[in-house]
Amino acid sequence: MSVNRKASRRSFLQGVTAAGTAAVLSSSVNRAVGYQSPNDRPVFATIGLRNQGWEITSKSFRFADFAALADVDSNVLAANVEKTEKAQKKKPDAYKDYRKILDRKDIDAVMIATPDHWHTKIAVEAMYAGKDVYCEKPLTLTIAEGKLIEKVVKETGRVFQVGTMQRTESDQRFLQAIALIKNGRIGTVKKVTCGINGMEASPVIPVAPVPQELDWEFWLGPAPKVDYRSLPEMRVGYGGGVPLFSNCHYAFRNWHEYSGGKLTDWGAHHVDIACWALGATATGPSMVTPLSFKLPVDYKDGHPLVQDQYNAATNFEIKVDMPNNVEMIITSEGDNGILFEGTEGRFFVNRGKIAGKPVEDLKDKPLPEGAIEEVYGGKVSANHTANFIEGIKARKQPISDVWSHNRMLEICHLSNIAMRLNRALKWDPTKREIIGDDQANSFLARENRKGFEINM
Repeated sequence: MSVNRKASRRSFLQGVTAAGTAAVLSSSVNRAVGYQSPNDRPVFATIGLRNQGWEITSKSFRFADFAALADVDSNVLAANVEKTEKAQKKKPDAYKDYRKILDRKDIDAVMIATPDHWHTKIAVEAMYAGKDVYCEKPLTLTIAEGKLIEKVVKETGRVFQVGTMQRTESDQRFLQAIALIKNGRIGTVKKVTCGINGMEASPVIPVAPVPQELDWEFWLGPAPKVDYRSLPEMRVGYGGGVPLFSNCHYAFRNWHEYSGGKLTDWGAHHVDIACWALGATATGPSMVTPLSFKLPVDYKDGHPLVQDQYNAATNFEIKVDMPNNVEMIITSEGDNGILFEGTEGRFFVNRGKIAGKPVEDLKDKPLPEGAIEEVYGGKVSANHTANFIEGIKARKQPISDVWSHNRMLEICHLSNIAMRLNRALKWDPTKREIIGDDQANSFLARENRKGFEINM
């Protein structure tokens, strides 16, 4: 990088922090026509473009230029290249193989929105390639992967933002919720309920020809080699943003081979806010107990016995023993959101509302000035990408750091293991291992398929 480029990028990043949205967010004035703008903005690339990949990319045009995109589906790749070119008036390079992006010296950071089973391999290799990383949630497929990412972040000094955007966005409702708790508006917290909805089971999904546009071998990557499956007629509809009754490619969150069902999908959002509010982002539970649950297929020794149907839990109620005698319930029932209950009141928060008597009381007794900023650690960023870039500028970890994310995600991973084995699990939050259960501990890590090991 040239001295001039360093200086101009520094000026831009300072503008993000100091000037806020006024100067930076004006697309008519500040959106780069090419990669050489007056501010020489940071250069990004996105790996994995379906759904959330485009979402985080499109929210980032205000702050960064995208030089490259990668996806294993040629149709998805082509569509997103076209949309990106239209948005920034410059066509990004297109790749099927993400490693070609990591080889480029002109790319400062990558945004990763692949299925979960690819996150750790790409993120680790990106950091060793000198890239800062924004990675979608849930960050990992296993607890061991989280420990590895923490190690590499520390070793490389890269800035790493996890895509739990509720920490920054959603009209600051979740920040207000945490401020209410920290200011004692419900007294001592005794219970928190995270409603994350369930999902539908699937019928038998038969083996089908691989679509011409999809590199199925590369999509599977670190996961076990299996046949491609799809129904002759896909059901139209969505469940929590995931197409129902479709193939592994579209509905990856419903298979343990690629994700963790609702527990690591919505759980990664609401359990995160709950832990932040409880001050439990540097510790963990003592026990995880499945009170009730339903798995859509039969299991033996924690492994599904068939490969032709979704296998993540369809509904569940899980009790988590948290520090300070707080009970956390993670449930598929009721409204999607978080219910906080304390000795002096209760309130509910989700992306659309925050409601309850403590919220109504704010009319007469507002939170102290700066309470929201105190929770956030400073002025709340324009969006989650802006916070990431502010972290790049300051060379410090952003609001959704890997350590606090992994601590809360351990709860979600443990919940899935507990259901797969049908028993409560005692957890040592210091050693980060399950107590007295070798079989359960064997689920804390997963070996990558040969040929898709992490290059370190």
